[in-house]
Amino acid sequence: MATRANSSRERILATAEALILQKGFTGTSIEEILDKAAITKGGFFYHFNGKTALARALVERYIEQDNAVFHELLAQADRLSEDPLQRLLIFLNLFTEMVSGMLTIHPGCLVAAFTYELQQLDEEVREQMVAGLLGWRTLIAERLVEVAERYPARTPVSIDTLADMFSSSLEGGIILARLLDNNQALIDQVQSYRTHLRLVYDPAISALAH
Repeated sequence: MATRANSSRERILATAEALILQKGFTGTSIEEILDKAAITKGGFFYHFNGKTALARALVERYIEQDNAVFHELLAQADRLSEDPLQRLLIFLNLFTEMVSGMLTIHPGCLVAAFTYELQQLDEEVREQMVAGLLGWRTLIAERLVEVAERYPARTPVSIDTLADMFSSSLEGGIILARLLDNNQALIDQVQSYRTHLRLVYDPAISALAH
């Protein structure tokens, strides 16, 4: 029974996320979610007491999924190099390889979609999204601190700002990919961020310049 309940809850969440990314939060009704997910209204309210509760669960699920992807790719990068800069550069390459392997255009970012409709959401959802973004900042900033300890930056930089560029490159790249109907736009943005990190930290770039 627990497995069936978990399955129906996941079906609701997956269906709701797909619809919201297409139509927005306010443009997606509970009835439409129920129809697409083949779930009864009673089944929906067994898991969620309303649309706001659904939004909270969606943000939690989205951030958890992204964190799982980032941690797995970072773990792969750590296995491939002992150099902190190379680890971070490899991580970004692994991310773009993952995107290039997608058979469809990136579906979009739920956090970005909800940001445009914050007036329709409660403070708890906003706090969840802020926590998620700060978590991604910390994830990259911790790596950048290790890089900076070995490779002094060529120009004064804020570690937090540089870490936030990872999120902004992803979000901007996702928007471009969807508008241009081409995942290469997302790949290019992440690779541009990778190039920026090399220009700031990589001593090989300085050697080539001379």
